[in-house]
Amino acid sequence: MPIVSVSMPEDLVDRLDQFAADHGYSGRSEVIRDASRDLLEEFDDESLDGRQLMATVTVMFDYQSGEIEQQMMDVRHEYDDIVASNFHTHVGDKNCLELFVLEGTMDAISTVVGAIRATKDVHTVGYSVLPMDDGRVLLD
Repeated sequence: MPIVSVSMPEDLVDRLDQFAADHGYSGRSEVIRDASRDLLEEFDDESLDGRQLMATVTVMFDYQSGEIEQQMMDVRHEYDDIVASNFHTHVGDKNCLELFVLEGTMDAISTVVGAIRATKDVHTVGYSVLPMDDGRVLLD
């Protein structure tokens, strides 16, 4: 099996180690392999291919971490063709919650979710996807 080197903050490494111990994993490599499989399979639902979909994407971040609010606005404008709505609110003392409502194909939605996940200083990204059609596959 190839060895892959990954850089991550010390606190994340500590959390991985604790998660592995708490959930019966043999170590952090097994946790990362499992999480990688889940991430890669996440948008691999062939029953949704070619269908019109709606997704909600919830993003949590620390508003004090620099330019992240501008980066969220940049995502909204870059993908304006599928971002149907965007909502921003403050949560707790220092966190912001950004909610995106997307309409489009699975490929388009996964592109936006990937762009959000790749944004530095994002704490969490959650999403749900629902078909908007009656089950018929749309032709491009």
